[in-house]
Amino acid sequence: MSYKIKKYTLDKAKELGLHVFPSDNPKYKIEIYDGNGVFLFYGGSPLYSDYPTYMETHGREFADERRRLYRLRHKKEIDKKGSRGAIIAELLW
Repeated sequence: MSYKIKKYTLDKAKELGLHVFPSDNPKYKIEIYDGNGVFLFYGGSPLYSDYPTYMETHGREFADERRRLYRLRHKKEIDKKGSRGAIIAELLW
């Protein structure tokens, strides 16, 4: 079963001028396209939850802690503005 993209991710994509769709690659949750519809990259492992999923299943406090921990683990990627890691973090976390 493919990942159902949450409103949170769709809103973030719109803010960034991107388009997201469920991934056709089973290794990833989403496909990310630029504003012109050009494929950029895949993102998010389907093996792990993300911020909007944790919000739905465990509530805000738990989701905020998971977000904090994700950002600590991926700090080097996230700090590179415009990088794949930074964009995925913005969309899913």
